[in-house]
Amino acid sequence: MRWWSGFDGSIALTMAVAVLIAAAPALADDRFITLASTTSTDNSGLLEEILPKFKDESGIDVRVVAVGTGQALRLARNGDADVLMVHDRKSEERFVAEGYGVKRHPLMHNDFIIVGPASDPAGVSGMNDVAKALAMIADAGAPFASRADDSGTHKAELRLWKAAERDPTVFSGQWYRETGSGMGATLNTAAGMGAYAFVDRGTWLAFKNRLDLEIVVVGDPRLMNPYSVILVNPAKHPHVKTAAAGRFIDWILSAAGQQAIGDFRVNGEVLFVPDAITPK
Repeated sequence: MRWWSGFDGSIALTMAVAVLIAAAPALADDRFITLASTTSTDNSGLLEEILPKFKDESGIDVRVVAVGTGQALRLARNGDADVLMVHDRKSEERFVAEGYGVKRHPLMHNDFIIVGPASDPAGVSGMNDVAKALAMIADAGAPFASRADDSGTHKAELRLWKAAERDPTVFSGQWYRETGSGMGATLNTAAGMGAYAFVDRGTWLAFKNRLDLEIVVVGDPRLMNPYSVILVNPAKHPHVKTAAAGRFIDWILSAAGQQAIGDFRVNGEVLFVPDAITPK
């Protein structure tokens, strides 16, 4: 027997429509997820390239909030994202250990570099010892533009200043300029004032306003820059779109997603190397 047996037909129809209307927003909500990611994945053009491929396959839109890693982690802790794509392993592992993330999945990597003016006032061009190069920049009092925004890039920069046994923040506002901005804006500052800067290779390759900036320090193993993807824990935030977000993570770790990452190039150069599956 149907559940509406015994009811007036018009009443049953009204109730059925009401149920469908109530369900519609939930179904619509499942057609997008929120990804908290870094300015480097956004500024480089990677996300603009690969996310439409995921949408074509799944029908799920990915809405990106591109901020520094520190801010992305804070958004996720507050339940304001479904998925994280960031690049500071220590912070990521703490995020998962504290129960805010389900699991950390290695995704891809590129490397950091130091860029600087062609005049190279600190004499570091061609070096592959990043700590020694930073020490020489500090000792020369050469202009250096830092993001100073708690991003993954900023955290890596600070670790390397520590390895150089120098504290540039003592000279903030002098030769050490803290922009409090994303990577693109910081590179614009460096280009405008003829300063050195610490940058991920992906953003550098996509950056157009270089003026006389060029790569001066590269190749130190300490410049490795790994990224990961993490599902925000629905046990902490029940509104997390677990199914849709899980589908995105499965895709980006799959052969298709990894191939999309590996195929992304700027001026023929690979910006990110897949770490989950090596594409053919």
